[in-house]
Amino acid sequence: MHFVNISSELIYTIDSAASFVFNIAAASTNHQKTLEENLTLSPAIDSEWCQLNDFGCRGLRLKVEPCELSIRYSATVQLSPETELVQYLNEVEHKKLPTAVLPFLNPSRYCESDRLGRFAWKEFGQLQSGYSRVDQICNWVNAHIDYVAGSTDASSSACDVLIQRAGVCRDFAHVSIALCRALGIPARYVSGYAVGLEPPDFHGFFEVYLEDRWYLFDATRMAPISGLVRIGIGRDAADTSFANIVGQATMQSIKVEATSADANLLYNNGDPVSTA
Repeated sequence: MHFVNISSELIYTIDSAASFVFNIAAASTNHQKTLEENLTLSPAIDSEWCQLNDFGCRGLRLKVEPCELSIRYSATVQLSPETELVQYLNEVEHKKLPTAVLPFLNPSRYCESDRLGRFAWKEFGQLQSGYSRVDQICNWVNAHIDYVAGSTDASSSACDVLIQRAGVCRDFAHVSIALCRALGIPARYVSGYAVGLEPPDFHGFFEVYLEDRWYLFDATRMAPISGLVRIGIGRDAADTSFANIVGQATMQSIKVEATSADANLLYNNGDPVSTA
């Protein structure tokens, strides 16, 4: 068990009345608990927390008239991951998968697993199934995709990234997810905070369903798995944007921080962590 302090500050210029749903708060799961949190809005306006899905993810809804809007969120999160004996985790036969897990085998907007089946089976099909195979997928993505800021945009998919062999954290996650799904391994996208990430920002990683729960992986290897704090979860990044806006608003700045609050944070990059 260990603790992480997280914070984010977003500043927008609002040109006309706009409606927001921010996805910046720590999610609530069996292995992640928010001990305390603070929210500051300037100007002070009415807002409400809403449940975004069945995975413990929360959104902040507000309506804003023309102004300069500042949102600051901070929290202390207790993490109690399961990291022992992960190398023995097995994949689950399709016929035995829980119904709620099945949608995360399907192709999605940014993860075209239906187009990558032949490549995935040729590259990874003969590997030992389970944790080891997912870990090898992460190793392959890390070795063959260059992390290049600004190399992709909101339209870039896993196939686009595989062609150009460059991307950012969300792209590393999308490629990994698409390859897992192509092999019949349920995988889903996760957005969050990451201890030690440089430069600090919201981070994109992913979860895979092994044995009887979901485990976190990060193909970028840029932050310790045990220092990842989950915010949003979905089929891909389209489901987990940190801000959804209807109206005219221009982002002026964004600051994101995540720091360890104790000495027990495990810096074992690459090892999966259960967040179920």
